Amino acid sequence: MRWFAGSALLLVIALVFELGLLAYAMYVLLAIMLLGRWISHAWAAGLVAERECNRLEANVGDTVAVVVTLVNRGRLPVGWALLEDMLPPRALFFEPPSLKLQGSRMQLVMLRRGGLKTMMYQVTCNRRGYYQLGPMIVETGDLLGLHRRFRVLTRPEYLMVYPKIVPLAGFGLSSKRPIGEVRMTYRLFEDPTRIGGVRPYERGDPLNRVHWRATARTGELHSKVYEPSTVIGATILLDFHQESFPKHNEPHRSELAVTAAASLANAVYELGQQVGLVTNGHDAADRVRREGWSDEAPSRRAARHSAGMLEASDRLRPQFVATRRGPEQLMRILTTLARAELSDGLRFPELVQEANSRLPRDATVVALLTTVTRESAIALGNLRRRGFAVTALVSVYEPYEFAKAAEPLLAEGVEVRHLKDEAGVATVCEDFLLHRAPQYSLL
Repeated sequence: MRWFAGSALLLVIALVFELGLLAYAMYVLLAIMLLGRWISHAWAAGLVAERECNRLEANVGDTVAVVVTLVNRGRLPVGWALLEDMLPPRALFFEPPSLKLQGSRMQLVMLRRGGLKTMMYQVTCNRRGYYQLGPMIVETGDLLGLHRRFRVLTRPEYLMVYPKIVPLAGFGLSSKRPIGEVRMTYRLFEDPTRIGGVRPYERGDPLNRVHWRATARTGELHSKVYEPSTVIGATILLDFHQESFPKHNEPHRSELAVTAAASLANAVYELGQQVGLVTNGHDAADRVRREGWSDEAPSRRAARHSAGMLEASDRLRPQFVATRRGPEQLMRILTTLARAELSDGLRFPELVQEANSRLPRDATVVALLTTVTRESAIALGNLRRRGFAVTALVSVYEPYEFAKAAEPLLAEGVEVRHLKDEAGVATVCEDFLLHRAPQYSLL
């Protein structure tokens, strides 16, 4: 617009002072600018793109191939176009990055009428997460560079990378099945397949409860006494509040907490026991932009902003995966963990208060903590006093930090285990499943 305004002003001055040569030059310049504006609009409007990914669900270490095809369906050949397929900036931070790029996602092309151009690149998934691939931003303009146009082509794809699962070292799930069923103090229903004893017959006992052998031996009616049915398992409470993870330890401590939660959930699931998850982390899917899309933008920065995911989520309520058994239960938990992001919502004591009415008493509550406060310890202690079996896994590296974090938990009678690094995930989960006594040695 400034070029048009300046040219128009010079044309007016040339006409007023009868400067014929200057007026002729301004007429030519205005015609060139109008023609360039029309050409840049025609070039941008004729471009169409499609994206294909070989997978949209992956595990840590997998490689995802992305192919973007650009076609010129306009009436004119395109003199130049700069292509950029967007990736989330936060996925390219740290070393190694969450998504390691192989190939180029930016390319300068020329297209004849009806021409086709293919851009290919690969991303290696180094960390779990929920990532937006695309959309493609195309920049084009006239040959003199007086006009530039930016378009957002293709809808984005969303890649979900599941968290890493650490197998339990030296633990045979089939051979150590006795951990599956244990006697518990909190009784639910009687299990007719498990006879715990015999008692004298009481009025109202059904016939299928009568113990006929004892009745024949004693000459008096006796009834069977059944053991209570108990199914052990775990409800994992994952603290994912951003204040619990110091920035100098990120993203390693938060990823370690997610890895531990996924590994423990997988081990409990493989045993056929019930497992659930409660976390105060945000769901990355809440940041997906569902409105405010614009096909055209005044600048590259504006195009990136309008096409990218939202910067933050305003979700406050925690995420629940109900504690139960079933073939799809593990995938629900892994999906929730894959999309979990640090939040500024509920802190851990508030999370426990919000979740305690939905926690089943026949499953151990396993709290995954990185920072332990007095309020967090009291919240877990209150659960224990209400009859829950509570275990805390504290993810810190130094033994001194673990001792400091374990002190308020031990004071509340909560069992504490030290999660030092990823190599210790297998041992900590195995100790929990085998009900081994935790070791508090700081050596």
